Amino acid sequence: MRMSSKKPKKQRKFLYNAPLHLRHKMMSAHLSRELREKYGFRSIPVRKGDKVRIVRGSPEIVGKEGKIAEVDLKHYRVYVEGVTRKKVDGTEIFRPIHPSNLIVIDLDMSDEIRSKIIERRSK
Repeated sequence: MRMSSKKPKKQRKFLYNAPLHLRHKMMSAHLSRELREKYGFRSIPVRKGDKVRIVRGSPEIVGKEGKIAEVDLKHYRVYVEGVTRKKVDGTEIFRPIHPSNLIVIDLDMSDEIRSKIIERRSK
C-alpha cells in the first residue's frame, strides 16, 4: 500500500484504482480507548456487525452509536444502523459515513479469521 509519490494527483489516482484487498485496509477506523488498551493496537478495518460511535460530521449524527449495516468498498463508505435520512418521497435510506469519522467501540468476534488477525496483531 506504499506510494512513492507525494503528488495529490497520483494519490487520488491510487485511491480510485485501488484493488479490493487494499481498499479493505483503507477502510479502517480507530479503536476506543478500552479496546486499544485491551488489544494493543490503534485501528482495525471495519466490518459488518462492529458497533461504532460517530465522532465527526454534522451535529445531528455526532455521538450516535450503532452497528455497521453495510461496508461499501467502491465508495469508501460505511452505513450505520439508525443513521438515516429521508428522501423527498418519504423513504428512509442509510447515510454514508467515511470510516475515519468513526470509533469502534465493540468488535464483531463471530468470525474466527478475525480472531486470528487480532491475536496476531496484539503480540
